[in-house]
Amino acid sequence: MNNSKPIETATNADLRNSHAALLRAARRARELAARTGTAIVVVRNGVLEHIHPTPEAPAESKIQDPDAPPYGKPR
Repeated sequence: MNNSKPIETATNADLRNSHAALLRAARRARELAARTGTAIVVVRNGVLEHIHPTPEAPAESKIQDPDAPPYGKPR
């Protein structure tokens, strides 16, 4: 299925917000990898890469967004 409409115009709220959720998940994965000294494995253009994130400043390394709703609760 090929849909050229922007995802922000989707009628389904979960679909509309999925891009932001993926960005948050990626940021949290980088934070966790930096804290634990592990690599993030990704495939870019068919090439397997190991990314070693650098630790962020303590004030920036939050796992939970301050404005994120509790699990299962709508905003």
